[in-house]
Amino acid sequence: MKTRAALVLILLVASFVLGACAAPATPQVVVQTQIVEKPVQSTVIVQQTAVPAKHTVTIGFAAPGLVGGQINIQETILRYAQDKGWQVVVTNSNGDAQKQNDDIDQLIAQGVDAIVTVPQDSAGICAAAEKAKAANIPFFTVDRSPIGCAIDLTLLSDNRLAGQQAGQAMVDALKAKYGSEKGTVLEITGDLGQNVGQLRRDGFHDIVDKYPDIKVIQKVGNWDAQKGAEAVREVLTANPDLDGIYMHSDAVYISGTLAELKAANKLFKVGETGHVILTSVDGSPAGVQAVKDGWADESSNQPIPDFGLVLDFVEKVLNGETLTEGQLTKDGALWSPAVIKKNADGTLECFLSTTAVTAANADNPGLWANFTVN
Repeated sequence: MKTRAALVLILLVASFVLGACAAPATPQVVVQTQIVEKPVQSTVIVQQTAVPAKHTVTIGFAAPGLVGGQINIQETILRYAQDKGWQVVVTNSNGDAQKQNDDIDQLIAQGVDAIVTVPQDSAGICAAAEKAKAANIPFFTVDRSPIGCAIDLTLLSDNRLAGQQAGQAMVDALKAKYGSEKGTVLEITGDLGQNVGQLRRDGFHDIVDKYPDIKVIQKVGNWDAQKGAEAVREVLTANPDLDGIYMHSDAVYISGTLAELKAANKLFKVGETGHVILTSVDGSPAGVQAVKDGWADESSNQPIPDFGLVLDFVEKVLNGETLTEGQLTKDGALWSPAVIKKNADGTLECFLSTTAVTAANADNPGLWANFTVN
């Protein structure tokens, strides 16, 4: 827990200062984790072992913005890097796709050994990926794949599976309510310009579109909590008998959704008359707590604490190994088996399995919401 607390402290400080445009030309080497501040326009977070090797690997991590689960993704990258004795230069684009590409330009100029990023724009990130390729710097993404270009590898949850799990939970709850698969459901999407939003949408519709008596009202939320809350308010006003809500991210939308249901006198627990069925993707601490408390029916858990596994692939590439399609397994891991396959653009994607969380398994210690650093 002390390690987690230290990392969270670093990230909270970094979130205030990482919005500037440029990074220092050479990161300072230290013997313990700290934030290095210099009178320039960026901040470098350095992670290193107490006894530096002859060449310490430096990873550039270009965050899209520290909202929702993104702060946890950055945390797991830092934790895995620390375990390897690597250092990490972190930038934060605060939701600006062009700034993220500019940040990556700076990381390339600094000569990092590899770049890892969560794309703010899945198509727009290709310009940065091509520059890294030209500089012979391996390029990886986490959580979201590029669209329209090939990189070394993307590690992400199986977002289509997560959407399918949420869709099946919605269908089952509607059938339990009415005796058949029917009803009206609000879908609050993420950013549909990102492949993760597209997959969470498509997986949900893989299931619910089998039933013509289920009406889905789709509202684009763009990973914005306020937009999500506004969507709930608007749809509840027009459809006071709304049966369910599917959220592409409970990390972003669950708090606002519960608040709007309460304000409309529609907040009832699972099994109570008037309950609005809630399913979602993420398995965030807030989302799983809503399941534990009885407000939500299901949340598809992302194994975010293990997203740092991407650095194992980085290590293989830096050691001259060739990445291939296949399976990745680990005894006891909820994400296992993971499937590695090449997409239409030529990028290898490692899909970590998601887990449908209900009241029956919400206390599982392997879930993101219950994760603690030993």
